Amino acid sequence: MAQASPAFELDPHRHPTRDFFVCDIFSALPKDDMASMEHPMFSLSTRPDKRILSYEHNGTEITVVPSVKGLATLHDKDILIYCISQLMAAVNAGREISRTLTLRAHDLLVATNRETSGDGYKRLRDAFERLVGTRITTNMVTGGQEVTTGFGLIESWQIVRASKGGRMVSVSVVLSEWLFRAVQSKSVLTLSTDYFRLRKPLERRVYELARKHCGRQKSWRVSVEVLLKKSGSASPRRVFRKMIRDMIKADHLPDYEMSEEEGDLIRFSARGSVLDDGLQLPPLSSDALEAVRALAPGMDVYVLEAEWREYWARSGKPRLRSSDAAFVGFVKVRGEG
Repeated sequence: MAQASPAFELDPHRHPTRDFFVCDIFSALPKDDMASMEHPMFSLSTRPDKRILSYEHNGTEITVVPSVKGLATLHDKDILIYCISQLMAAVNAGREISRTLTLRAHDLLVATNRETSGDGYKRLRDAFERLVGTRITTNMVTGGQEVTTGFGLIESWQIVRASKGGRMVSVSVVLSEWLFRAVQSKSVLTLSTDYFRLRKPLERRVYELARKHCGRQKSWRVSVEVLLKKSGSASPRRVFRKMIRDMIKADHLPDYEMSEEEGDLIRFSARGSVLDDGLQLPPLSSDALEAVRALAPGMDVYVLEAEWREYWARSGKPRLRSSDAAFVGFVKVRGEG
């Protein structure tokens, strides 16, 4: 395999002790709305981008207008992914949801593999300002409705509690009605947790497209021209093609591998861990079973295990650091719901 260039290395796990499947269990699985995975709504630039973006494909039209802070970026989208993930966890647990969420800033930073330094909190605040300022007009369908509408990616946000130094501790976010409809209709897909380790916005965008279009199929083929258009990249085609070839050489896109084919086509193929329908979790330890018996007295522990394994399979069979911890945590959340 070709050596990956530094520009295409994955970010490290900044919070290695954070187990996504112990904290909030499956609620921590990243979820993304399918509409913004399908069509470009975020800037791929890492510098202030004040262009007005226009996109049209197969009848879908999108216009994205920046604020004085610039367009919302694909890294800013981490906030929306985190919000969608929390709402879907509540839906799956049978709890009521609303467009208003109150979040712990530290949890958001950790879950999205961001730094928790002072600069990390400042960048988070900047992201909120770009999200609320960016305006989108589109006729995209969400929740089974096609209406031409204009909205911000979030309606509003405010710091609910700050530290003595002024750093946000908790923040309240009001999502747009458009995005909330996507959650209500469950028009979302699960992302790999390694999504947050992808450094380049283009890598993240290409992964989104692969996840949306390839899904559980063995492969998805797309022309470089269409991939360029759907990615939202402003690069010339020859430059874009070079970046895609670099990604193919690096070969660290989560869940999918890329290859180039004749006719200026790119093929995305699901890796074995995605396709293997026979993939099974290892047996649970006796200690885990005893812990669950204590948590859920009177319940059949093997029925609970079957429910948990089914939930894991429906969630895309993500890799777990500890099956025991994930199972115990699942039962805890189940009891709370």
